[in-house]
Amino acid sequence: MRTEHFMLPESDWVPNNPNFPVIIYRQIDLAGGSADFEAMFAACGWTGIWRNGVFDYHHYHSQAHEVLGVGRGGAKLQLGGPDGPVLDVSQGDCLILPAGTGHRNIESSPEFQVVGAYPPGQSADIQRDAPTAAMLATIAALPRPDSDPVLASSGGLITLWQETAASTMR
Repeated sequence: MRTEHFMLPESDWVPNNPNFPVIIYRQIDLAGGSADFEAMFAACGWTGIWRNGVFDYHHYHSQAHEVLGVGRGGAKLQLGGPDGPVLDVSQGDCLILPAGTGHRNIESSPEFQVVGAYPPGQSADIQRDAPTAAMLATIAALPRPDSDPVLASSGGLITLWQETAASTMR
């Protein structure tokens, strides 16, 4: 498994997250695809687990961080809004999107399926317009989850998001 992470600046009307980077785990070895992502996310304490695709329009969530595990197929996903990068994702890839991160499906295979989940107590509102000042405050104040949806209590977002939050407070 390879790990990538990067910050996304505000883009057009999409706020992205000022505190936490996007994290991508590439090619997690899961023989059971979607079912294995569901079990892994649940074991790591993430909730609201669902299976579906990714909307074909730019959107973000102001009240929740989100994890998307590619259980089947592949897609081109654009992150961060209209000017953001386009990523090729395939079965076994997993994206952790901090609140405010824009995302949309540009193109996908017919069998494309993701498993999504959220940290406990967070709910995914679907936003398609520029955020209000209150929404920006919510995005910036949303805490780091207590566990990474793949690595549980150590590494991943536990380390990366703690380091990023500490460096933005300096």
